[in-house]
Amino acid sequence: MTEQRALPGLPRILVVLLGLAAAVVVIAGARGAASLIGPIFLALVVTIAAHPLRTMLDRHVPRWVSTTVCLLVVNLLLIGLACTLVIAVARFASLLPEYEAKFNEQLNQLTAHLHTLSISTDQIDNLRDHLDLGKLTGAVTAALSGIFGALSSVLFIVALVFFMTIDGSAFPSRLAEAAKAKPTLVEAVEDFCHGTRRYLLVSTVFGLIVAVCDTVALAIMGVPAPLLWGLLAFLTNYIPNIGFIIGLVPPAVLAGLDSGLGLMLAVVAVYCLLNLVIQSAIQPKVVGDAVGLSTTLTFVSLVFWSWVIGPLGAILAIPLSLLVKALLIDADPGSRWLRPLVSNREATTEPDPPPHGPPSSEPSPAAP
Repeated sequence: MTEQRALPGLPRILVVLLGLAAAVVVIAGARGAASLIGPIFLALVVTIAAHPLRTMLDRHVPRWVSTTVCLLVVNLLLIGLACTLVIAVARFASLLPEYEAKFNEQLNQLTAHLHTLSISTDQIDNLRDHLDLGKLTGAVTAALSGIFGALSSVLFIVALVFFMTIDGSAFPSRLAEAAKAKPTLVEAVEDFCHGTRRYLLVSTVFGLIVAVCDTVALAIMGVPAPLLWGLLAFLTNYIPNIGFIIGLVPPAVLAGLDSGLGLMLAVVAVYCLLNLVIQSAIQPKVVGDAVGLSTTLTFVSLVFWSWVIGPLGAILAIPLSLLVKALLIDADPGSRWLRPLVSNREATTEPDPPPHGPPSSEPSPAAP
């Protein structure tokens, strides 16, 4: 009997370098197509989130009725969230000029106090240059212009959701057919969909808790427009780990301009007590347990995807990481040993797949 020898494989270092080179090319391409990838993936996530509603409606009403209802619900939700964000930033920009006189008075008091502490005039002048309300107003106006630019793709997203929702009625049956040929890949895609829905559910629940707590606290402290800042806290809750900082800036600045440094510090303290504990300590752990990503990886995902595809990457960081995990780890039986390294879950003992296809049904010859 002739001896069979396996062909020598590539050196491990070469495989690693080739993998890194391919990753760099893919990431560079994703950055170049960020304006296209972000809206497409957002439409996909929204369609995945609305699919259970579609499935429930299909049992009781005709398919075209369920499609229409899902489209109305999803589009109204998207438009409502976008309008809330625009109104919050526009309201903040409109309130800032009203406090310019009070801000200059507080700044004069601060510089006079610094003079009594023997601070040099050059340092005080430098501080006054940085504490310019006009610069803050200009930055907020620029941010508002950027938001309007981003909203120009809303029609594109709405059209994508329309076509994805129509295709969603037949997608489960097509997925079942594909599972006959690629069961592992289909299982990974289904896990991605379930994980995305769990993430959105957890983020929505925590966002509502944070929004209610912030609105009540701001109303008690007398901060202008507390309901608006509560809605902003709800929206920024979809940004992992650091979303509360974005939602903190408008109420803290307005509190300082309206009633002085004391109220501003009180707002910061309340947000740190509520939002920092809930959004940066409890929520990431719950999200990690729900979707199978470690707390560290959720934060790294935020930084990485924000760098790759921009502001939408901050909102879609967890679903994007779930998709990458599904395609590179869950869909490859040889890579499933990486699961405990990227998730908060314990490793499951699964038998390794046979190296040369399924085992033969013929009995093996007896050993001599």
